[in-house]
Formats: sequence, C-alpha cells, structure tokens
Amino acid sequence: MDDQSVVDVGDVRLAYRTWGDPFGSPVVLLHGLAASAASWEAAGSLLGEQWRVYALDLRGHGESDWPEEYDFELMLDDVLGFLDACELDRVGLVGHDMGGVVALLFAQEHADRVERLVLVETPPPFPGAAGPAVRPDGPVDYDEAVLAAVRTQLSDPDPAWREGLGEIVAPTLVLAGGPESTMPQARLQDLASLIPDCRLITLGGGHRVHEVHADQVAHQITEFFTS
Repeated sequence: MDDQSVVDVGDVRLAYRTWGDPFGSPVVLLHGLAASAASWEAAGSLLGEQWRVYALDLRGHGESDWPEEYDFELMLDDVLGFLDACELDRVGLVGHDMGGVVALLFAQEHADRVERLVLVETPPPFPGAAGPAVRPDGPVDYDEAVLAAVRTQLSDPDPAWREGLGEIVAPTLVLAGGPESTMPQARLQDLASLIPDCRLITLGGGHRVHEVHADQVAHQITEFFTS
C-alpha cells in the first residue's frame, strides 16, 4: 500500500506517493499531462517490491499546488527541489508523456542526479511530434491552464532540447505503446536514436502502457535498472 506525503519546494507544495523499503535505491516516477501520481499506482506498487519508489504530482496536477504558472523549466526546478528536499542524491528517473519530457530535460541539465533514465511514450522534442491531444473522460484532476502552456511548448520546442539529447549520459530505455498509441511510433525510434546509450522496447498497450501493462512496464524497468 502506498503512503502519501507533501513537501514544500520554493513557493509550491508538491504531493507524492511512496512505495517500498525507505532504505531502498530511489526511483522517481513522473506522470503525463492531465494525469497524476495515481496513474503509477499499479506499476509503482510492483516496483516497490525492489526499490524505494516516489511518484510525484507535478505542479498543476493532482494534490500538488495549482499556481497557474506553468512551463517545463519550472517543472525541472520543482523536480530538483523535490530531490533536494527528500535528500535523494542520484535516482532512477522514469517519466510518461509530459513527465518523460521533464525527465529527459532533467537528465540533460542535471546529469549528476540521474543514474538511469526511462522514457515511457514520451513525445520527442521535435516540432509536431507530440501527437494529437486526448482529453480524459470524466472528472479531471488538473488545472486547465497547464494544458495550453505545456502543449504550446511541445508543439514548438526549444531547439536546444533536441540538441541536448546527444548530451544525455545516463543509460536510457524508451518504452513504446505500439500501433494502438496515439503517438507516432516512428518518432520514438528517432528519439532513441539521438540518445547515445539508449534502447527502445515496444510493449503494446497504447499510450498508457504503464497502466494497461503495469506488470510488463515494472518488469522492464527492473531489468533495465539491474542490468
């Protein structure tokens, strides 16, 4: 069963869930746009059998603050502040969708804090590569303002983001959802080809592969982190 906590990072209070042995090696999970740490419930619980797992609600999502000020640079600062507040030096960093973009940018800027990197159905930082936006069914648990801010940056990303892919030093795994995904799968192959030490595995299950095939995703992450 997961534990839920909050931590203050600058002017923002961030909520997070944890699984596993408090003294285990740390793994941090970042969710996608319009999702929350709850999307990692099944996979996080499985990963907690071997790791100390932290699933963060990024700003504007879930139980974290909704400050109405959003961009990837602020999210990077939030993640760095979160690691510092939790006294996590080097971590395994895993991101889905928007969280994967945060993760790959964080690995570029803070290479000393990332042991290994996993990108799950992550839009590559190329213009037009994010795929169509899909609004969740039913009630939502995010600030509407975050959608426009994030989609604006994803549709026309800073060219430095792509250039920085070649500077990622952490061994990297890209997990793809296959033909059922709304994300162009060929662009995930392009993404993997630009990261120096990277492999790509297609699991199927569509864009939310970490929820549809939580056991397979947890297995692949564990295999990668122990290889």
